[in-house]
Amino acid sequence: METTVHKPLDARQVMGLLTQHDIQPTQQRVQIARVLFARDQHLSADDVLRMVNQDTARVSKATVYNTLGLFASKGLVREVIVDPSRVFYDPNTEPHYHFYNVDTGSLTDIDPRECSLTRLPAPPPGTVTDGVDIIIRVRNGD
Repeated sequence: METTVHKPLDARQVMGLLTQHDIQPTQQRVQIARVLFARDQHLSADDVLRMVNQDTARVSKATVYNTLGLFASKGLVREVIVDPSRVFYDPNTEPHYHFYNVDTGSLTDIDPRECSLTRLPAPPPGTVTDGVDIIIRVRNGD
C-alpha cells in the first residue's frame, strides 16, 4: 500500500491515517506520527525521540523504536538503511531513491525519473522482487 500524505497533519488526521493502516492510534503513536508527518523529512529514531520529547511529552526510547518498526511493517513509512548503524524513517512511501551525504548525515530524495534501471536480475527461485532501493553516497566538495 502506498501512502500519499499532505503535511502537516493534525491529531485527527493522524489518527485516521493510523487507522487506515490498521494501527491502534494511542497517544504516543499519534505524537510520533505527527513528528514524522510534520513536513518532508527523513528522521532517525533518535531524531524522532528528541523531537517528541522537546515539549512536555515523555515517550521512552523503546516506545519510539517499537512504534517506528510498527509503522514500517504496516507500510506507513519506509525504512532507509544507509549503513548498519544509521536508519532513517521516510514518510514518503511513493517509489523514489536517495542521496546520502556522508559528511553531513543528510538524506535527500531523488525523483525516480532521474535514475533508470534497464534490467534487474531474476530473483532466486521461489522469491519475487519486492522493491529496489538506490542510495547514492556523496561527500561535500572542496
